[in-house]
Amino acid sequence: MSRRRKIYEGKAKILYEGPEPGTLVQFFKDDATAFNAQKHEIVDGKGVLNNRISEYVFEQLNRIGLPTHFIRRINMREQLIKEVEIIPLEVVVRNVAAGSLSKRLGVEEGSVLPRSIIEFYYKNDELNDPIVSEEHITAFGWASPPEIDDMMALAIRINDFLSGLFYGVGIQLVDFKIEFGRLYENDMMRVILADEISPDSCRLWDVKTKDKMDKDRFRQDLGGMLEAYREVASRLGILNENEPPRGKGPVLVKSD
Repeated sequence: MSRRRKIYEGKAKILYEGPEPGTLVQFFKDDATAFNAQKHEIVDGKGVLNNRISEYVFEQLNRIGLPTHFIRRINMREQLIKEVEIIPLEVVVRNVAAGSLSKRLGVEEGSVLPRSIIEFYYKNDELNDPIVSEEHITAFGWASPPEIDDMMALAIRINDFLSGLFYGVGIQLVDFKIEFGRLYENDMMRVILADEISPDSCRLWDVKTKDKMDKDRFRQDLGGMLEAYREVASRLGILNENEPPRGKGPVLVKSD
């Protein structure tokens, strides 16, 4: 790994230079973070699970013709992806009230929303990723009106597909965060899905018990984060006997 040039390192992933022009290698770390990395632990095996779950989801999205950066999984922790110019926005799709929406608007957690809501957040850790409007996005040049339309249309398609995919295995898709990038091919540019889709970026509840099967188990000190991720992967049918490792549980990382 040290022989490859690191392009970018985030909270949960590292991007390395790919084997061919226009490609990158995406490495999934075991770091679990919350509250803009104020809370940080190493959860042994989390990166393997997220790699497998995100691979499965992106493969399904590719299969229905939705444009993504995913090419193929390389190994237990790495994916080969297309290099894109990331649009500095997080797009959140909400089906059920939870998290910051409940806190901001006083809506009881678990309330099914009248319709799915799409929100935009400006990707900036120093500002804690503030929620922004389409007016902010166009005024500051983060994305053009046609790009906003593309992101919203893709987000609705992704939500429709994933809601059915997860419901079919007894999981309710409460909300999820996605990111998009600009893919340049010859003289053409198009907006495609990037980053990952995993229990790190989705709120997933068991349909019957409403047990949380996502990163809220870490955020809220509920315990059993790795077991919940394993259960998601198991229900999706993407685990075999040899992978992923069970891990040793969370390891506290002290801040400087």
